[in-house]
Parts: sequence; C-alpha cells; structure tokens
Amino acid sequence: MNTPTLALQRILCIGGGPAGLYFGLLMKRRFPHLQVTVVERNRPFDTFGWGVVFSDQTLQNLRRADPETAQSMQDAFNHWDDIEVFYKGGSVRSTGHGFIGIGRKRLLNILQERCIALGVDLVFETDVTDDQALAQQYNADLVIASDGLNSRIRTRYESTFQPDIDTRLCRFVWLGTKKTFDAFTFAFEQTEHGWFQAHAYKFDDETSTFIVETPEPVWKAHGLEDMSQEDGVAFCEKLFAKYLDGNALISNAKHLRGSANWIRFPRVICNTWVHWQDINSRNTPIVLMGDAAHTAHFSIGSGTKLALEDAIDLADEFSRHVEAGTSADMEAVLQGYEARRSVEVLKIQNAARNSTEWFEHVDRYTGMEIQQFAYSLLTRSQRISHENLRLRDAKWLEGYESWLEAQAAPGSAPKKHPTPPMLLPLKVRSVELKNRIVVSPMAQYKATDGVVGDWHLMHLGARAVGGAGLVMVEMTSPTPEGRITPGCPGLWNDAQQAALARIVDFAHQQSSAKMGIQLGHSGAKGSTQLGWEAIDEPLVSGNWPLLSASAVPYGEQNQVPKAMTRADMDAMTAAFVAATQRAAAAGFDWLELHAAHGYLLSAFICPLTNQRTDDYGGSLENRCRYPLEVFAAMRAVWPAERPMSVRISAHDWAPGGNTPDDAVAIARLFKAAGCDVIDVSSGQTTRQAKPVYGRMYQTPFADRVRNEAGILTMAVGAISEADHANSIIGAGRADLCAVARPHLADPAWTLHEAARLQTRAVQWPQPYESGRDQLYREIARQQSLQGTIARQDPAETQ
Repeated sequence: MNTPTLALQRILCIGGGPAGLYFGLLMKRRFPHLQVTVVERNRPFDTFGWGVVFSDQTLQNLRRADPETAQSMQDAFNHWDDIEVFYKGGSVRSTGHGFIGIGRKRLLNILQERCIALGVDLVFETDVTDDQALAQQYNADLVIASDGLNSRIRTRYESTFQPDIDTRLCRFVWLGTKKTFDAFTFAFEQTEHGWFQAHAYKFDDETSTFIVETPEPVWKAHGLEDMSQEDGVAFCEKLFAKYLDGNALISNAKHLRGSANWIRFPRVICNTWVHWQDINSRNTPIVLMGDAAHTAHFSIGSGTKLALEDAIDLADEFSRHVEAGTSADMEAVLQGYEARRSVEVLKIQNAARNSTEWFEHVDRYTGMEIQQFAYSLLTRSQRISHENLRLRDAKWLEGYESWLEAQAAPGSAPKKHPTPPMLLPLKVRSVELKNRIVVSPMAQYKATDGVVGDWHLMHLGARAVGGAGLVMVEMTSPTPEGRITPGCPGLWNDAQQAALARIVDFAHQQSSAKMGIQLGHSGAKGSTQLGWEAIDEPLVSGNWPLLSASAVPYGEQNQVPKAMTRADMDAMTAAFVAATQRAAAAGFDWLELHAAHGYLLSAFICPLTNQRTDDYGGSLENRCRYPLEVFAAMRAVWPAERPMSVRISAHDWAPGGNTPDDAVAIARLFKAAGCDVIDVSSGQTTRQAKPVYGRMYQTPFADRVRNEAGILTMAVGAISEADHANSIIGAGRADLCAVARPHLADPAWTLHEAARLQTRAVQWPQPYESGRDQLYREIARQQSLQGTIARQDPAETQ
C-alpha cells in the first residue's frame, strides 16, 4: 500500500507550544516525506506554566489522532472526578465530572520527545522577529503561527487577521503548591474589599496548580498593585491558608518583577485565520493556531484543548484532501480548517464568556445559600445542564432538587423523587403558579377590529390545558392606533373585553393555568403588514398616524411618527389605565406592560430612539420617566393582590444603545414603582441591532437583573427543552421561563416535557394529572373521538 503524499513539502511551525508541536508530529506521522520544523524561543523542556486540565472527552480525541502520544499523556495524567466548592464556611462536593490534569512541562516533554522520535526538527533558543525571513530560510510551503497569546505574527498581519482582544475584568496569578488536592477545588474568601477565589487542582503526584483571581478594584484596594511578587504570594498564602494545610504557595515566574505576575485575561478572537504572503516567489499561507488565533478563559480549562484540537483538525483536513485526490488545493484545505474550527472555537468561547463573567461577578451570587451557589457555579457556562449533572452525580442532584423544593414549598413533606425545578410552584402576591413555565405572548394576527375570536380561544385554550403555569395573551393595544398590524388585538371597548373574558373563563374552567395579558402600544413600529406578509413593513394602504418618543422612524421605509406632546402622553396614560381596568374585569390573573422591542414605551427608554430635550429625554432616569408614569397609573387601578410584570429590552445590541448595565438600573426603577417581575428580552429596538444568538442567549441578562436588582425575572429566548428550563430555575438565573416557538409546535409542550422527565420515575404532580386529562378530553371533544383515544401513561407520552 502506498503512503499518501502531498504536494506540500516543507512545514514551518513558529512557536513550540502544544499547538505547534502537536501539529508538527501529526503531519510527520501521517506524511513521513514532509520536512517539518518547529522553532521555539525557549530552551528545550523549559516552560513557565503549572498544570493544565483536559476533560475525558479531549483524551478520546487525542487517542484517535495519535494513540502513541495519547498513551504517553495518559500514563502521566492525574485523573479525578470530584469538584468541591468552599464558600461561607461550608463545602459542597459532587462527582462524575471526569477531569485529567498534567503538568505543562511534562506535556511539552511528551510532545517534544514524540516529535524527535518521528523525525520533526526542533530548533530551540531562536526568537523569531521576522517570520518571512525564517520562512525563506526554510523554504516553507506552509507557515503555522503558533507563537502564543502575544503572537508577533498575528500583530504583523493584523489587517488580515483582524483580531478582537478583550481584556477581562479580573486580575489573576498562576501559582503552585505542594498541597495535593483530591478534587478540582474552588475556594471563595471574602475580604473587607470584596471576594477572592482560588481554582486548585493536582497535576502530578506532589504538585497542584493554585490560581488566585479577584476583580481588579478589589486587587487594587488591597495594595497588590504595589506589592513585590514575594509579598503578593504571601498575601494569597495567608488568605487561603485553611486550604493549604501548612504548604506554601510557589511562583515559577521569578523573571517577572513586582506585581507583573498578576495579569488580566485577554480574550482573543480573529476574524480570519489565514494570511497569504509572497515568500520565495510563492504565495505562502501563514496560518494561526492555538492561542495566536483564539483564547478561552482558564475557568473552563480549554486553552490547551483548543490548541491540540486545532492541530488535529488541520491535519485531518489534509488527510481528507489526500484521500479525495485534491491534495494540491491548499486554499481549499485551509478554508475548510478555518470554517470548521472557527465555529467550534466560537462555541467554546461563548461558554468561556459565561464562565468568565460568573467569576468576575461572584458578588452577584453571594446572597445565595451554598447549595444554589455551587449549582450556579457548576452550570455557569450553560454547557453543563441539569440532566448532564444527573448523569454525573444523580445522588447529589436529587439532594439539591429536594433542597430547592423545600425552599419553594416550605413545610412540604420530602418526596422519594423530588420535583424538577421547572415544575416547582411560585407565588407572586396572592397568585400561585403551579409551575415556572410561561407561554410567551405570541402575535397571531387573527383579531378583527381588535376583537379576538375562535382562533385565540383555540390557541390560548389549548396551551392552558397543555400544562403551563401561566399563559400570556399577545401584546394588546389600549388604542386602535397602538396596534402593530390590523390583525392585532385591542382592549378599548366592551366587545374586545367580552371576547377576552370568554377565553379567560374557558382557561379557568378547564385548566389550572393562570391567564395573563400583555398591554402595549406599537409606537413607531405600528401600522405594518401581517407577520406572514412583510413583517415590520408599512401597510400597502390604509396606514394610520403613529406616535413615539421622538420623530424617529423604525426604518427608512417606515413612516415618521409624531413626537408625543404632554397632552398626548396624558391621553395615552389614560388609555392604558382604562385597558388595565378592562383586563381586571375580564378576569386576568396577571398583567404585563410591554416596554421593550422598540414599541412606544421602549422608544422612550432607548437612547437611539429618544431624542427629546425635555424632562423625558437625556439621562436614563429621564428616559424611563414616562414608562414609569404609565406603570404607576396602571398599578394604582390593577388589583393589589394580582402581579404585574414589565418586559424590557435588556440590550439594544447596537452602538450607543442600552446595555445590560442599563437593564439592571431600569429594573431597579420599575421595582421601586411596584413591579413584581421583570420579563427580560433584548433587541428589536432598532434595525441596526446585531444580536449574538445561541441557546438561552438572553438568559444571562435575566440572571443579572435578578441577582443584582433583587427582583424576580422571567427568562425568554431560545429556551426549547425542559433541561434548559430546569437549569435556569435551578441556578437562580430566573424565576420563570417563557417558552414561545416550542409551544407553537406543541400546545402541550409542558406536559410532554414533564412526561419525559418521568423516564427517571419522577412522580407526576397532581395539577398535571388533571391537566393531562383535560387535554385529552378537549382533543377528543374537538375531533368527536371520545372513547377512541388511547390513554397513555405519562412516561409513554412523547
């Protein structure tokens, strides 16, 4: 059998860290004819790090790529399954997490030895200042820029790579100790100036990594900025003495002076990873790899993993092209590498961002009891979910679920199988929701002259018997001109009130769901076509005049609204009050004010749409003044025993717009006015918005508002599984989860998701037993099939 060959002959890797060494050995192993050279500035076997961490899954990837190297690594690994969290004098320990640790020096030794065995040329003590000259010297066909976080090559070709470097908020120092921890340990210590945390893990038989981290203001307040390296290490040693059992903390960065070993983590993202350069009269690719291309915060332990998997992916791409007979198409190889790896790296970086922000804002969660604090920490990246924790440590998770249930229902008898977080009750004022799932207000465009009809009875009624705790009617306008489209509902006359009351009565009679209504005025986004025609586009004919905070159209094609006068504002407030009174008379249990998504009240709050120079423009407090006036007037006539929520856009996703910091301030203002729950959405305030989408992508905003403003929140946005909802509620990121699209596809989504949880023998809560029966009866009635529908056990319902 012939060995596959490449048109490629000579590879130069600049930087002898994990990425450069591993790519070099993989390519030499697969294509022995290649001349592969790795150039490193340090001496052989030098390194300034401590230990690095992988997951068990990463080791599987390494075994596939090169079993010999993986075996050498495995022989040197320290493996552990436990994570232990120390906080406020207590500790929580869980198992099943599957980590492996290895000293960075030992890892490099293994890779260097394997390179030598395979015939890769290693060149040490060579500080590369001119990559082109070196590539010329080695006549390279391919240059790998694996020169690390502070990559000179990335800087040199910055206009091509377009790096985005975000220096994070905490200072951290990478230390070691002879105390060997038997679990991955997180230790939190409070000082007079704030919180410090330690990340500690064993990486060989006698040494552990010990990273100390704290927000920069706390670091400065303790004078660490002006301390010598020795004094800074002594400070950490004293602060974390109880965990060290008399062992010292050690620095191996003696070459750094003063506090220079305390750094702020730089998150690196590059727009492209390949630069083409004319070298030796050939168009030669210079390819970023490892930390030169991207970084991921140490709190998820993925920096070295990403570097090694970069190397695997590019080597695999060359192999695929050889097998396909297209080995000479270097551009296609590199396009495939960049396209695939950039997506995988983005996933890790998104998780790393969530994790980084959690540690940057530990004080956000310090009001929690240790049980929830530990759960929040374990799920901080949103990659580890509730059911994933069950796979890791079912006994621990059931104990946590029992604890959480005792908080939600004090005095309730312990259960053999505790209730999952999303099915726990929640009492707001005098209204008790049977669970934490909300059917989001979803525009149906089916009303006639603002009057809802049979479609809405079917739509909302089916979801009420489908198991959700709260069902919300879509945004309903207090005036004819406040509708988004001609098909949107209103609440300004008796006919509209009666039609809504019919739906509320049906839901109350046939289910245990509570019914809510969202009142809002479309503002500059009104007088548009139905959603399935041309969303947000003006009506072809019959447009009505618009009002907004300022004369700013939603888009160039939308009509310019009139800036509201004081008289307009008074009249609008009166209209909201009248609609509120009608909603109460119709029997709604819950009222929400829509102040998001660029509609009328949102237009006041958003600085991109509020250009007023009076008392209702300028500062955030001024911009919120009118929405708060409306809310206060509604709260005054809404029954005191019934809850009110406010939907806000927590992030405008556009330059100059509101940010999550502003969202916390907005929430505090509404809380002071008597709001019970903040429904935390984002965007849609301007056509220039560029949201970053992903699963549960808006949940971090709900988390911030809840835990900083101290108010109940409703999370919304790409929540599509019970596992998502259980993780959100379990971690205290929100108190309710609003689910939209899954409820469109399946009116009984809550019942079906609850049924799936039955596969682990969770007892069906009584409200769902009756709700399920009602659902089947209603389906049977509608289809005239009473008695022919098989009664399924909840565990079998899919």
